[in-house]
Amino acid sequence: MPQGETAFGSDPALPIVLPAEDSPALAGTLVRQGQDVHLEPVSDGNVHLQDGPPIEETTILENDRSGNTTYLSLGSLGMRIHSEPGTDRLWLRVWDTDLPERETFRLPEYFTLSTEWRVSARLDRYPELRSIPLADITGGMIEQDAIGELVFRKADGEHRLIAFGNEQSRSYFVSMWDSTAISETYQAGRYMRVPAADEDGWTTIDFNRSYNAPCVFTAFSVCSLPPLENRLDLAVTAGEKRPEKPAY
Repeated sequence: MPQGETAFGSDPALPIVLPAEDSPALAGTLVRQGQDVHLEPVSDGNVHLQDGPPIEETTILENDRSGNTTYLSLGSLGMRIHSEPGTDRLWLRVWDTDLPERETFRLPEYFTLSTEWRVSARLDRYPELRSIPLADITGGMIEQDAIGELVFRKADGEHRLIAFGNEQSRSYFVSMWDSTAISETYQAGRYMRVPAADEDGWTTIDFNRSYNAPCVFTAFSVCSLPPLENRLDLAVTAGEKRPEKPAY
């Protein structure tokens, strides 16, 4: 979403085009000023606050990293402002509660749970937080702060994974790629949350909890790719598998 005005509705000439069965030609205008966004409705736009009345006056929209997200509805569409982590980019995220695919959606399969894939790891802290540039699946770049590297042993070798977070984090974010991505898991890699290290610098990585990035389900999501340092020379036969038809 650029700075200034961005109109949305079913008119194909608008910057954001919505399905005609749910939206009038012009439903409203989003106005971005810095990282703030407000909605300027039109009289027949029919945009509602979720489970609320139609919006009839200029309304501030809190994004999904604010802790107080503003949810909108328009026909069967739900909407919110998405703040992309690691960047200053904002997006209008839209979903359809009546989408037929919701009725036939099947969750991906998982590898069989195994305690062998719960491994102890030592946090090798960086002297200070390190900003790591990450490519995203659309070809863009984001930056995330890393606290250090998780060091663990598996298959008679030592391996490292960059852990994203800080000293206040209750858990670290880890994105990884392993050789199962060739045929069994998502080609772009998988994500994990790892509990923050204890006072002695130790934690446990549970690869059974590794999950697909949201881009596997929709082409309208922006997902960061694992850094090259997090490409493991292992076949991690644990966690979530690739769905039958990845979206992206």
